[in-house]
Amino acid sequence: MSPHDPELWAGFEEMTAEDIAGPVWDEPVLLNPRGQLPVFPVDALPEWLAAMTAGVAEETQTPVDLAGCLALAAIGTAAGGRLTVTVRGQWNEPVTLYTAVALPPGNRKSAVFGLMTKPLLTAEKALIELTAPQRAEAAASARIAKAAAEKAEKMAANAEADKLADLTAQAISLSEAAERAVIPAEPQLVADDVTAESLTTLLSQQDGRISILSPEGEIFEIIAGRYSGVPNMGIFLKGHAGDMARVNRQARDAQYIENPAITMGLAVQPEVLDAIGQIKGADGRGLLARFLYSKPKSLVGYRNLTPELLNPDVADTYAKKLGGLALTLAGWTEAAELTLTPEADAVLLAYQRVSESRLREDGPLRPIVNWASKRDGAVARIAGLLHLAAHPEDAWTLPIAAATMADATRLGDYFTAHALDVFNAMKADPAQGPAHTLLTHLTETRTATFTKRDLFRAVPRSEFPAMGDLDPALTLLEDHGWVRQQPPPPRTTRGGRPPSPRYETHPRITRAA
Repeated sequence: MSPHDPELWAGFEEMTAEDIAGPVWDEPVLLNPRGQLPVFPVDALPEWLAAMTAGVAEETQTPVDLAGCLALAAIGTAAGGRLTVTVRGQWNEPVTLYTAVALPPGNRKSAVFGLMTKPLLTAEKALIELTAPQRAEAAASARIAKAAAEKAEKMAANAEADKLADLTAQAISLSEAAERAVIPAEPQLVADDVTAESLTTLLSQQDGRISILSPEGEIFEIIAGRYSGVPNMGIFLKGHAGDMARVNRQARDAQYIENPAITMGLAVQPEVLDAIGQIKGADGRGLLARFLYSKPKSLVGYRNLTPELLNPDVADTYAKKLGGLALTLAGWTEAAELTLTPEADAVLLAYQRVSESRLREDGPLRPIVNWASKRDGAVARIAGLLHLAAHPEDAWTLPIAAATMADATRLGDYFTAHALDVFNAMKADPAQGPAHTLLTHLTETRTATFTKRDLFRAVPRSEFPAMGDLDPALTLLEDHGWVRQQPPPPRTTRGGRPPSPRYETHPRITRAA
């Protein structure tokens, strides 16, 4: 038949584009709409702290957010709860913070932690050496008191009747003195993998202060009940708020901490942040609301392989100022109040009014009302830390300035944007992450069609151990219009394994740059 034969083209006029090219694609729906999250505002930090933050991020080729959040946690560690910010006489905020930065593996988190926390560990070592004579003297006194008490008890036990009362009273007195003898623990500023029970003991030994700085998220597993089987978050809640903690357990002496002060600076894998939302009681009791979250974009694949090294003068200044703060405040037994200038108070009050309006039923902060209700307090704490870093020699004698409070509000806005993203991810479909992985692979390879079997061979086995693990993600991609399954071919009579399902992708995937 000739291509010009009318019978060949009969009915062509009635054919639609769908008949010729297949079903028309609708515009796909974004899996989890995420706007461009802000980058940590390094210029909000005092100059010496900003220089170290930027320098560490450049040398390690990591997002500046990680070093920035650690800089705040490092100042909080040095402060150790020895300072509070008083706002209009209405409330006090201890100068401690809980920060959690989410970054995938391979982002050199340990290198950043090493550089940012080294001065604290050096200060800790210096404190151990400085207090060694005091601890040795206390230990010797305790041994002497115990030996004297034991000797007195033996004398009383063998005493004549006329001397028994006097020797017994003396033995009791010496025994009480021996019981009161306290040997100070070695000073410790930083802990890592610690249970809730051990943390309480540490706080009791360290005058109510301790910091948890870790490039891993194991502390969340501990809070969730790794060792006890049930969530144990009480001391973490009280350590953030500064509320009195009293613990009475069998076979242990009672532990009493009047004003516990815990600082946390953590780096975790992104899926850990999603998982902590599932800890029983974590949201209702306010644990999730106490963290300042950061989800920077990974630089892996885009790193400068010949970066500028950290300036030795910058590192030396950082070490001296941070270490000096830690050593100075370590000896304090009472907390000092930081007040605000009238101008700084006006800046915070304006920020509070914005927060309050955004917490209304239709407000943008309503979905994270528990977290946002603590936002203004977090800004006050950040202001206290920035003030301490700006005046490391005499911050406790000066009020917080308006410019410092303005910088704190900028950091508050930064953490708010990231908190919205984190809490949105916690509530998202569990298939969101795997679906993102598949969509990224299909887009980067500009795949027009694929079989399920071919896709399984191409994606990471760590995320998709079995072929069936693809199903929830593929279903989500289909629901959002990114892929669609083609009708299976007619079955033959030859038997054998059925062909792997075949999919086609949205034209936007193949057009992706």
